[in-house]
Amino acid sequence: MEIGNDDTGQAVHINVEELLATRLLVQGNSGSGKSHLLRRLLEESAHLVQQVVIDPEGDFATLADAYNHVVIDAGDYNEREIATMGTRIREHRASIILNLEALELEAQMTCAAAFLNAMFDAPRDHWYPALVVVDEAQMFAPAVAGDVPDAVRRASLGAMTNLMCRGRKRGLAGAIATQRLAKLAKNVAAEASNFLMGRTFLDIDMARAADLLGMERRQAERIRDLERGCFLGLGPAISRRPISMKIGPTQTSTRMGTHSLLPMPEAEPENLRSMLFAEMETDPMPVQHQSEPEPIAAEELIRRIAAPEPAPETPSAPDDTDDGAGDDIADIEAIIVNVLQEMLADTDSAYQPDALLYQDFSVRCRMQQLASAPLELADFRRRFALAKGGILDPSEPRWKDILKVSTHLPEDMAAPFLQIARAAMEGSPCPDDDALGRAYGTRSPGRIRRLVEYMEKQGAIVVRADFGGKRSIGIPQLGFSTEAQ
Repeated sequence: MEIGNDDTGQAVHINVEELLATRLLVQGNSGSGKSHLLRRLLEESAHLVQQVVIDPEGDFATLADAYNHVVIDAGDYNEREIATMGTRIREHRASIILNLEALELEAQMTCAAAFLNAMFDAPRDHWYPALVVVDEAQMFAPAVAGDVPDAVRRASLGAMTNLMCRGRKRGLAGAIATQRLAKLAKNVAAEASNFLMGRTFLDIDMARAADLLGMERRQAERIRDLERGCFLGLGPAISRRPISMKIGPTQTSTRMGTHSLLPMPEAEPENLRSMLFAEMETDPMPVQHQSEPEPIAAEELIRRIAAPEPAPETPSAPDDTDDGAGDDIADIEAIIVNVLQEMLADTDSAYQPDALLYQDFSVRCRMQQLASAPLELADFRRRFALAKGGILDPSEPRWKDILKVSTHLPEDMAAPFLQIARAAMEGSPCPDDDALGRAYGTRSPGRIRRLVEYMEKQGAIVVRADFGGKRSIGIPQLGFSTEAQ
């Protein structure tokens, strides 16, 4: 494929098959044109090989407008769902963009690690060739410990090391880009055999780039003089000797704003002052229903990736005719409520996967002398979410309106919303982030903030906070509000 032109105007090509076997490292300071280079690489090879893009800034989502990429907004899914998608895309050879823009650094590293590990651990029958592009690779494979927990850093670094060191035999070809080689773990950078070095100014980065390109130290100044969009390339897929090139144009572009100068707005000082210091309303602004689409459920996104044939309908279970047939319905419901209460008493249960929770539920039901679990997995997931929200018996009339409002939110948000709605109906203090985190199944404060913001955007709640940090949440459709806390 053609990547650009050299100093004489001749086209510079990259051998894609050789690139898949030998991997690629791109370095350049911010503004040097790394993202443009990666976009050109992805566009030119889109019809040749499956592509997976780990996108921490949301720069590459626009590729889906012109190519067959599926965009996965990581903030809408949990770790288990992300890992499932990582396995499925290897099976169905889908080109995807994992958009991590909505996540904080720690969550980005955790999500990328789960996704890459799932791809790496795919069955041998699914080891199809795939180009895995990781932008801002120094975030996921840092050379030194940073502000994130050590366990998160090790998991992310391990996933990146597997990609670059052991991924070739599994068909995974890493193409990583970094602003500074000094910030990138050496064992990750050392596995690349192809290099594209853009403009950089720090001596330590110029020296490492010159070493990788086989240039003498006195020639390293050449790297500092490169123009934006120009790179020095070397490697079996590019050239046997260092070659200077200017990257060609792209068909798509980022959604980021322009960096060019724009005319300043024309307005009289009095008008600007009146706009800045206009009387501010003391009442809370009404919730505006935004037009942005709701996040796609993980199951639906996986179906879009796989595009399988519709599964046949599962026949309804026949009436019990075995020893459990004599169980009274009221007694069974009482056992379900009792078992859910026992499970909620275990604080760790809020953070365990659904499959493990359902297994625990089934065992506890058998201990209560039931012949089998009285709920299917989907029904149990719903009942357990209601229980975490404080509603053990959804048939009670007082919960009717609350449950009706909750149906407009994704299933995994039911528990925290019901917890808020129940507190509002009872006039209790607003649940804190820890309580909402247990209901949502996360210990990340960032995910809880985004959860509350999303529910507010959907018009399900209205959040009021004072400067002292106390928060109250109202339910507009019910006319209730929690006490401030």
